[in-house]
Amino acid sequence: MLKGNTVGLRARHEDDIPLLHAGLHDDVVTASRATANPWRPLTAGSEALPFQVDDKEQGHVPFSVVDLESGALVGTATLWGIDNHNRCAHVGLGLLPSARGKGYSTDVVAVLCHYGFVVRGMHRLQIETLADNIPMIRASERNGFVREGVLRSSAWVMGEFLDEVLYGLLARDWKPAVTV
Repeated sequence: MLKGNTVGLRARHEDDIPLLHAGLHDDVVTASRATANPWRPLTAGSEALPFQVDDKEQGHVPFSVVDLESGALVGTATLWGIDNHNRCAHVGLGLLPSARGKGYSTDVVAVLCHYGFVVRGMHRLQIETLADNIPMIRASERNGFVREGVLRSSAWVMGEFLDEVLYGLLARDWKPAVTV
């Protein structure tokens, strides 16, 4: 397990999947805002569930996020789009509704930075988020990510196009916020 100040990132357990599915996928608005794919209902146990783990997939590393104090599952975190040649990857996370607003996002991003830069040897990490996703924007900026641009009307979400903002962080500019 990788540990931050308040959260731990660990391997996904089979019993995490129904909780993540119910809390993050079954909420149509949350799921629509979190992915570039259109929402569709998926039955529990389906191989198409977005929280299933394929251990053979090298370009996508999913974690379950747990509260260090209680051990409770609070969400999911991912290093995705890993490009080993250019040494870059994307950072993503999703918190269960009960875990939002508690400062977990900043700690999750910090631990993902440690994983990306120290464990995986990445040169660059990148975050794309909806322009109105203030918690993710704050978590990015608190971890040293720099706003690099706006992707105008790039995300189709619940019947309208929304802007996305692009944040980047280079290994040389990273200042570790946690001791993992």
